[in-house]
Amino acid sequence: MNQTEAINGDYEENFIAEFKENEEETELHEVDAHKEDLKTHTKIKKKLCGTIISFEQGYAKTTLQTTNDMIIDEYGLIHSGFIFSAADYAAAVAVNEDNVVIIGGRTKFLAPAKLNDLIEFEAHAKFEDSRKREIKVDGYINDIRIFEGVFQAVILENHILKTKIKQLKKNER
Repeated sequence: MNQTEAINGDYEENFIAEFKENEEETELHEVDAHKEDLKTHTKIKKKLCGTIISFEQGYAKTTLQTTNDMIIDEYGLIHSGFIFSAADYAAAVAVNEDNVVIIGGRTKFLAPAKLNDLIEFEAHAKFEDSRKREIKVDGYINDIRIFEGVFQAVILENHILKTKIKQLKKNER
């Protein structure tokens, strides 16, 4: 076995072990999700997108514990993409419909987050009578608002990936 094969073998073993570990975490979250009657985002990674504290129709409260996997520099600054992702997740949970898809948003990052911060998100959804929703999301660290955003969502009849496949088949005819 040459050095490349040894490296690739180690990589493959590590990948398989990490995949199994991630799969177990996902399964744990799925159990939690069903207990809470969550209809959407049931396989999301809590470590990366946040944990649900509470929710009801039109409202969600979530938290994101920042970790080493999220930092971008030696100061412990958190990449804004993780904050955005956690806010997006809070918005989807506030809608809590099977086929909700976030289709847009206007966001502001008001202050930085750092390693080991606990960010709390509150999401309030509007327009419950239609398939479209607008969701206001605020993010706080120790009662200081660090994020604000307004997301637009749509509730589809089918999963978005199934919808695209059906549309493609119609276009082929």
